[in-house]
Amino acid sequence: MASNKVDGIRRDIQHGPRRHSDELSSRGRPLYGETAPSEATPCARTSPLTHEEVSRVVALIAAGRRTRSAVELPVDLRTRDWTSVEEVILGLDEALGRVGAGWKIGAASAEIRHAEGLPSPSPGRFYRDTMFDNGAALGPEFFINFRNVECEFAFQMGRDFAVRDEPYDEAEVADGVDTMFPALEIGDTVFRDWYGASGYFGSCLDNGGGAAFVAGAKTSDWRSLDLASSGMDLYLNEYYIKSGVGSAAMGHPLTSLTWLVNWAQRHGRPVYSGEVISTGTCTGHCFAAPGDVVSADFGDLGMVQVEFL
Repeated sequence: MASNKVDGIRRDIQHGPRRHSDELSSRGRPLYGETAPSEATPCARTSPLTHEEVSRVVALIAAGRRTRSAVELPVDLRTRDWTSVEEVILGLDEALGRVGAGWKIGAASAEIRHAEGLPSPSPGRFYRDTMFDNGAALGPEFFINFRNVECEFAFQMGRDFAVRDEPYDEAEVADGVDTMFPALEIGDTVFRDWYGASGYFGSCLDNGGGAAFVAGAKTSDWRSLDLASSGMDLYLNEYYIKSGVGSAAMGHPLTSLTWLVNWAQRHGRPVYSGEVISTGTCTGHCFAAPGDVVSADFGDLGMVQVEFL
């Protein structure tokens, strides 16, 4: 049934003129909090968090995730020290104790990193209970504050990448890929003000903002594709929002994939066969609301769709 709905919407989109809505912008609905994009005030602190402070941040975010409730990070725990952010990301994964299914990359786009003052892309974990097939209908139990949809290229790995001293190169990583597929990565965070929290890298602290993931049709023939030039069109309730291209993901999705594999192993985390890695948004943010349907047309790779109940 879900597949038929996806195919039906794709036919409607492809066979008619692009419809636009005065109520929607290139970021979808204005549901990102009180701070406008790129208007966050950077926090004053740039020094590292102590071990005890990292534990406090992890405990606060983990409690918000478990109870699906909003959290306010105390001012004394806000810093723009990136090493501290990475420590929180890894500590949160351990604290949640959920079954991992792979990794995601936030801020793969240089434009996004510049806008938010990020020194690096931001990793996050996927969990088995938040991975969905194309056409999924997701209820409110999966979200706290936001439904931020991003169009991405994802890979399922066909071999393990163990922790080692030397980094993996792109050829090694490419050889370890089983399949590639278009996807929708859906962001959320315990912090109420998405862009305001970027003043202390809030969504990065909170698992890179990762909340759910919807996978499109998989292909093993991805090496014949020009992924850097591959595009997609994003729609909300069949209204055209914007378009994207694969090069937004660090120049090429494979480059982004390689970065994540090396980030993980550099931090003592192997990447395992069967895990999924999504390589970062090619379209930027699109905020949606309950009742909305978000669709991404990846051309020959097919349509990926999610409905929010």
